[in-house]
Amino acid sequence: MAAPTKHAPGSIVLPSGKVLKPDGLSAEQLFDSQFSGGLTYNDFLILPGFIDFAADIVDLSVRVTRNHEIKLPLLSSPMDTVTEANMAIAMALCGGLGVIHYNCTVEDQVAMVRKVKKFENGFISDPVTLGPHHTVADVLDIKEKHGFSGVPITESGTLGGKLLGMVTSRDIQFVKDPTTKLAHVMTPRAQLITAAQGVSLDEANRILKSCKKGKLPIVDKEGCLVALMSLADLLKNKEYPLASKTKGTKQLLVAAAVGTRPDDRERLAALVAAGLDIVVLDSSQGNSSFQIDMIKHIRQTYGNKIDVIAGNVVTQQQAKNLIEAGADALRIGMGSGSICITQEVMAVGRPQGTAVYQVARLAREYGIPVIADGGIQFVGHITKAIALGASAVMMGSLLAGTSESPGEYFYHDGKRLKRYRGMGSLDAMDKGDAAGKRYFSEGDKVKVAQGVTGAVLDKGSMFKFMPYLMVGLQHGLQDIGVRSIKLLQDAVDAGEVRFEKRSASAQLEGGVHSLYSYEKRLFS
Repeated sequence: MAAPTKHAPGSIVLPSGKVLKPDGLSAEQLFDSQFSGGLTYNDFLILPGFIDFAADIVDLSVRVTRNHEIKLPLLSSPMDTVTEANMAIAMALCGGLGVIHYNCTVEDQVAMVRKVKKFENGFISDPVTLGPHHTVADVLDIKEKHGFSGVPITESGTLGGKLLGMVTSRDIQFVKDPTTKLAHVMTPRAQLITAAQGVSLDEANRILKSCKKGKLPIVDKEGCLVALMSLADLLKNKEYPLASKTKGTKQLLVAAAVGTRPDDRERLAALVAAGLDIVVLDSSQGNSSFQIDMIKHIRQTYGNKIDVIAGNVVTQQQAKNLIEAGADALRIGMGSGSICITQEVMAVGRPQGTAVYQVARLAREYGIPVIADGGIQFVGHITKAIALGASAVMMGSLLAGTSESPGEYFYHDGKRLKRYRGMGSLDAMDKGDAAGKRYFSEGDKVKVAQGVTGAVLDKGSMFKFMPYLMVGLQHGLQDIGVRSIKLLQDAVDAGEVRFEKRSASAQLEGGVHSLYSYEKRLFS
């Protein structure tokens, strides 16, 4: 008996026995350079699948580096008009990851990393402590610097000293003399609720809930302070269930960018000491001896203490060199950002869709995640980048107008705007050395701009904008008929998810058209 005929995925067998070829193209066919040339996100669409599930069950969790997972595949770009501490905190709380720029002093970047790591904790292993001889003024200084005023008081004034009491805002709010010793205002040890060293995180949380105190000191058998827990952190856990956190510590996950020059090794050492989780080697063209040497230095110095995102790359050979040097993830993109003019000025780069697909194919063989950096204008572009193999996307202009991005709002022609500039712009180069290092031009007498300065519309708070991106992405995967990012990429690889190229006329048809006027509101 003859074996049944095998048909390509998506083929339709008609009642007559005739077989219709599957609609559209596989990803491999779409990006066959013999026919397609270079493609970007607007040049194709993903064909719909079958829906038998609700959008809110779609799993968007991804492995963003070799050792770190996040709930949403969204990163903020390390640009000085996009990501500082407030953006990094918002990104992590919402389930993504913020990458803090380095167009600033080492001290400023370290302070931003430390602010993110201190924002939320499980057990605080290095709490700020004072002694009974300190004054109310010292507590006020701590509040000004760190944003809290709940401080344990130990005999020595340091962690590990015998716990004598706690000072909170209630203890000092009516004290008029800032030179008053804390011994006279603190809540004494006998009135505190404490937990014994070795208590589990779940049990410590239960104690905090039941005692309704702001802080829970953890003490050893001798009554010496060994750690601290905060009710504020417990409430944050409840309010932000998707938050990206470091394994074991419950602190927010944070990344920061550095260059690849010798002095950047000193910067990195300071960042690691501040608690950095992921370092992004920030170069417009990452396939260089400088970056490979930096990766090797990180591996030799820090082992697996921090993960390395290398790049940027747009070809498979570039990616292979960095992966074999020890990269834990790659950034893909060269000249595709809204404020980037690298392709125009340098005649070097690659259309982003093709770059993501080709690099992701190679990286997948090595088990290395890739991040699509640049060219993301809409939610649909995120869906397309992930379908092509990206674990996550990195966004600049899409986030630059939010209230958590650096800079002040201004008005022009009745629109509320924020400045947004490329790190290759002359403005960015004039501010600091990072922009020059990124483009290997810090020693040039004549600066050649590879970016521009512009403005973007106010998008409101990240805490409203990120949920919009999340729900939009979930609905995109629902329309494709897949329940997770992993299932989407597996189906693309198998040729089950199909694509279609679209002409310039089709692109116009797919946008708003034929209206006298309209209002485009993306979310509420």
